[in-house]
Amino acid sequence: MKTYSGPPSDHFDGEHFFDPDGVPPKSLRDVLRWQFGSDRKRVAWPAWVPSPHADTPPARVNGEKVRLSFVGHASWLMQTAGLNILVDPVWSMRASPVGWAGPKRHNDPGIAFDALPPIDVVLVSHGHYDHLDIATLSKLAAKFSPRVITPLGNEVTMRSADDAIRAGAFDWHDRVELGDGVAVTLVPTRHWSARGLFDRNKVLWASFVLETPAGKIYIVCDSGYGEGRHFRRVAEAYGPLRLAILPIGAYEPRWFMKDQHMNPSDAVKALADCGAERALAHHHGTFQLTDEAIDAPVSALHAALDEAGVPRERFVALKPGQAVEI
Repeated sequence: MKTYSGPPSDHFDGEHFFDPDGVPPKSLRDVLRWQFGSDRKRVAWPAWVPSPHADTPPARVNGEKVRLSFVGHASWLMQTAGLNILVDPVWSMRASPVGWAGPKRHNDPGIAFDALPPIDVVLVSHGHYDHLDIATLSKLAAKFSPRVITPLGNEVTMRSADDAIRAGAFDWHDRVELGDGVAVTLVPTRHWSARGLFDRNKVLWASFVLETPAGKIYIVCDSGYGEGRHFRRVAEAYGPLRLAILPIGAYEPRWFMKDQHMNPSDAVKALADCGAERALAHHHGTFQLTDEAIDAPVSALHAALDEAGVPRERFVALKPGQAVEI
């Protein structure tokens, strides 16, 4: 499998990427313990949980506002300054290397693929199958030929599968002009990457800070909380932030997931650390990747907000197909 090749840095040893403030992903032995241990408590999800919403976005959004439409899981459409930007687009039925097994959707995307407006830019945060979906990227390339912005090495994955995908790869702290006053900066996040058994951390992962006419949007597609350093550093380097998009799902069991995935309580702390005016939740309710119930993340988010004394309207969990403007 082709992977990244480049000079060593403070987060790349010449072969593997690493987070200087993080921890390595769990071992195969730990994976087997989680999957087959006698103490596992996996709550089954209903087979199909349709959203009552479906969005038909406008062709463009101009002026000093941003329209955000929740597609589902970690996929978003963001429209601002005449640009249409997709984040971690997954329209496939499964988040998996094969079409016959692996995590399956429990609801339709909040925007039908044929209802998408012309897509100019795609942001792909890392290589896990629930974030980097080659089938969707190929469909987007064929229909719109958008520019794809992704961390180092993921462009190799994309181009090896389909050379029509116009992927450009960037390092942490690189700032990329997208046009019309919109720019994106890739920032460190507490996670990891792999698409097979032998490519663990061979490519980079990142979060994004998107500069828009309505303010900066901090997009965290996947992250553990740790000590909160990543979130505080983003606040220091890129604040003030108008909005944070934070993951709240795929967190049980905690002994296995806590270093790579936040739970809702962690997400509330991350909001306080990054200082965003408000937040939107994602990474829940579409693909069952871990053991918690389908409705547990949103219920736990409300409880964590109440315990922290944060108004619920400051950190909202949308359903696929719902849209908001700032």
